[in-house]
Amino acid sequence: MVTALLVDDDRDLARLLGEYLGPHDVTIVHVEDGQAGLDALGGATAFDVVLLDVMLPGMDGFEVCRRIRASHEVPIVMLTARGDDADRIVGLELGADDYVPKPFNPRELLARVRAVLRRAKPASVARLEAGRIAVGPIEIDVGARTVSRAGEPVALTAYEFRILVELAKRAGDTVTREDLATLVREQSKPRVASGPKAAEPNAYDPSVDRSLDVHVSRLRQKLEDDPKEPRFIKTVRGVGYVLARPS
Repeated sequence: MVTALLVDDDRDLARLLGEYLGPHDVTIVHVEDGQAGLDALGGATAFDVVLLDVMLPGMDGFEVCRRIRASHEVPIVMLTARGDDADRIVGLELGADDYVPKPFNPRELLARVRAVLRRAKPASVARLEAGRIAVGPIEIDVGARTVSRAGEPVALTAYEFRILVELAKRAGDTVTREDLATLVREQSKPRVASGPKAAEPNAYDPSVDRSLDVHVSRLRQKLEDDPKEPRFIKTVRGVGYVLARPS
């Protein structure tokens, strides 16, 4: 998890960013003026990045940036509705790491945050990206439990999702049937049934080990162009399965 300090008096923007970045493992701590931002940086919370608006009440973002840089090495991404090159240059000269003009797409901001963290704090971006796995066109968001292929969402059952995640973690390597069944079983949480609809579809059952081929076949139906000639999930006869890396 990455912790970002947002210094911006726009509460709607703060809410939007909190809703968008939260599922991407970025926690937003919001303050509305420069002094509050400086106080937060001097407090007990360790911030991985500062998102700093230029147009702040009282002390403007440039002055806040200068003061932050005088005593902190935390990466700073400046936000502003003023897109002048002069403003951008001033911010960078004062020590900002990047500059994003408003209005911006939250997805772009996330990419910029990842980029500055990759340069300044490799461990932080590793934490930020740990919940996402990409193998060729297949992308898995482990935390959100979503899968897409070439940008198109793919609906998987809980058991299919677990199989795919375990294969993706070892992409390019063969996972034996026994290891795959064991790894998936360990991720299955015990459930107490309270009625005929309480059980999770395809939840783990001892007989599932013997029907692994069925679940893999269903995965291929959802992920492959031609399930009979799979490009992604390949069978290693007598051993197990492998999620092929793109050549």
